[in-house]
Amino acid sequence: MGILLVLILVVPLLGAVATAFVPQRAARSLALAVSLAVLAIAVVIAAQFDFAHDNPGASAAARSAASFQFNVGDDPENPVSVQQVGFSFRLGIDSISLWLLLLTAFLQPLAIAASFGSITERPREYYAWMLALLGFMLGVFAARDALLFYVFFELTLVPMFFIIGIWGGPDRRRAAGKFFLFTFAGGVLTLASIVWLGLKAGSFDIAAIVAFAQSDRIGADERFWALMGLIAGMAVKVPLFPVHTWLPLAHTEAPTAGSVILAGVLLKLGTYGLLRLALPVGLVGPDDAAAFPVLIQWLGGLCVVGIIYGALVAWVQQDIKKLVAYSSVSHLGFCVLGLLAMNTVGIQGSVLYMINHGLSTGAMFLVVGMIYDRYHTRDINALSGLGRNMPVLSFFFVLFALSSIGLPGTNGFVSEFLTILAAFKSPLLGIGFGATAALGVILGAVYMLHMVAKVIFGPLKVPTDHGSGEGHDDPAPRKNDLNGREVAILVPLAAAVLFLGVLPSPLLRSMRAPAELARRPVMESPVPAEALERPRIEMPQATADAPEPR
Repeated sequence: MGILLVLILVVPLLGAVATAFVPQRAARSLALAVSLAVLAIAVVIAAQFDFAHDNPGASAAARSAASFQFNVGDDPENPVSVQQVGFSFRLGIDSISLWLLLLTAFLQPLAIAASFGSITERPREYYAWMLALLGFMLGVFAARDALLFYVFFELTLVPMFFIIGIWGGPDRRRAAGKFFLFTFAGGVLTLASIVWLGLKAGSFDIAAIVAFAQSDRIGADERFWALMGLIAGMAVKVPLFPVHTWLPLAHTEAPTAGSVILAGVLLKLGTYGLLRLALPVGLVGPDDAAAFPVLIQWLGGLCVVGIIYGALVAWVQQDIKKLVAYSSVSHLGFCVLGLLAMNTVGIQGSVLYMINHGLSTGAMFLVVGMIYDRYHTRDINALSGLGRNMPVLSFFFVLFALSSIGLPGTNGFVSEFLTILAAFKSPLLGIGFGATAALGVILGAVYMLHMVAKVIFGPLKVPTDHGSGEGHDDPAPRKNDLNGREVAILVPLAAAVLFLGVLPSPLLRSMRAPAELARRPVMESPVPAEALERPRIEMPQATADAPEPR
């Protein structure tokens, strides 16, 4: 079954190469077909994934062995390996990475289809970069080797840099440069930690690195600085306050599809990295105790500051797209806060929040892009009363706004509730963190409803010249509602928003076992035996003339 995981990475990369050389008119059709093929492979993987053995009722050893499926690269004769340093091309997914894999494969064809009306210059390059980005993002969620994880993690910067820098807005070059420099600088520190841990552990296998980091073979100071290196790269990618400043500009200047993928998937690479690497490597301590409780409280403080700050700044924005961008700063604070609660409920809520934020905020960027395609402005003061002549678009706009608020019955409610509940229940965080985060939910309702009231309701006002950005009353409203292609893009997102809002329990149950494993030390939930039997690096032996180590 591992061939499916290889296939889901190879197909978009081969599709990217093919798209770069086909005729201009065929590029978008080929890109959509390839992305739909990737979605089909992801659905087949989900259909074949064995959830029955991934349950909390099984023994610790059985749960650990069954946590990753579709494994690739465990053969000792793996041709794609460097035995001298312990690197090997290892793939595998558990139920957490499976859902993020599905989210990525689900959003990409919608983003590509949304580009049909707006991308008219150099379409071959654009769609080739979109497919390459798809392959790299999927690689992050499928990697079981820390060095391979980092390679895919950093490769995602290249396609997005060109997507923003070539097809973005007027300030696209500054946005692309800031995006690349911020995220790459943090990633270098993460690479240093990964290399140090892998060489010390004798293997870059993530399970072996976690086992080494939680053992007595590493000192507390060494473990702390390795953890800080991991957090540095992930915090910029999330992004956490105060290293979030690249995000609003990147979102505002990116083309619509770029914003969708940036919010829907790329930001989740940071939270996923925290869950997969930083949490077990540096924060898990013995007997359900945290290794560095003061650090967790400091990080939790940054999360709640980001939640409140992002909401307040979003409230005063006049650009709809920038408002949604700052809302992501606030929402991602909830994701990280759930992880820092260090309990199963928090990790489940955090992963569910990653998925729900990808759906709701990605959908909001799509709707905002459809408004911009018609009126060439995103100024809240230049738009009003769109519900009068665009009822279909207004329906989706209000639905996705309510989902972002966390209205009960929509997907946003469950994940927000779980992350706040986890903060209240956590002995590391407690009522102060939970109550402050809950205030962020109220502020989220304020700025989202303010935007909906200004744009959708009230007297009709649209830019008459469709270019100046200045709003004028339109006495003869012109029907300018969504076309069939745009409705087809938004309907699957609306269905997912309502389904996960009404019936989230199957997804939460499927994530319980890996969430339990992530928060417990390896001596209680052992890693697979083969992960600890990787070929170790042979260190130089002490000679007779050399002093013996103390």
